[in-house]
Amino acid sequence: MCRWAAYSGEPIYLEHIVSSQTHSLIEQSHHATEAKTSTNGDGFGIAWYGDRPEPGLFRDILPAWSDCNLKSLARQIRSSLFLAHVRAATGGGTRRDNCHPFVHGRWSFMHNGQVSGFERLRRPLEAQLCDRLYSARVGTTDSELLFLLALHFGLERDPVTAIETMLKHVESEADRLGFETVIRFTAAFSDGARLYAVRYASDRKAPTLYSAPLGRGHCLVSEPLNDDRDAWVAIPDGSVVVIEGHEIAVQPFGGWLYERRVPELQLVAK
Repeated sequence: MCRWAAYSGEPIYLEHIVSSQTHSLIEQSHHATEAKTSTNGDGFGIAWYGDRPEPGLFRDILPAWSDCNLKSLARQIRSSLFLAHVRAATGGGTRRDNCHPFVHGRWSFMHNGQVSGFERLRRPLEAQLCDRLYSARVGTTDSELLFLLALHFGLERDPVTAIETMLKHVESEADRLGFETVIRFTAAFSDGARLYAVRYASDRKAPTLYSAPLGRGHCLVSEPLNDDRDAWVAIPDGSVVVIEGHEIAVQPFGGWLYERRVPELQLVAK
């Protein structure tokens, strides 16, 4: 299972999440504490938003802990919204095209989880894509295909509904083929203005997701970046998180669970 972290708020250097915390994403790449495997060494990637609508993207197949370029970039790049991911492959070879985040237009997407029986589902699901989205598929992972399917189902118009429709469609396709798939899906995605995250599993065993303030912003992570457990809130299984500006809201798929509005974050970075 992979590890990821995302941030939205006042611009910070990427290193605050990628490398400088006591349990940073690089630390998690070789010593994760809340994953089935502690090592996530099958590549890494970062997508960050700057002055242009489309995000910058840097991915490689090296383990995150061994790439000096990653640490150097993270020390120099400031962004108000970025996604970062270290990969433990459950499907698809170790190649750059299979590393997260995935980017299409202004959208970025990363995923922790898996779809059981994906090899049986892959061809019929790919056939659902229009020519434009099918030609954008360059890797072989279930994660990239789920992202493109979400775009097919209207991610640019209504992101939360598109993700929900996409997951239901995958489950329905498995039913049509005569088997039951298990989907475990904890993902983050953004259009550069809002940061979204979904924690969902068809067997109610979704990969972990936590939230905490960081400086004048907010971060979402697979596991806490430090030992201050009181600062981190576990996001419930079956939830959607939406961060826009200084506002954060958490809701279940299909209806509001609770909503916490933060007019101004004046919190010390953890």
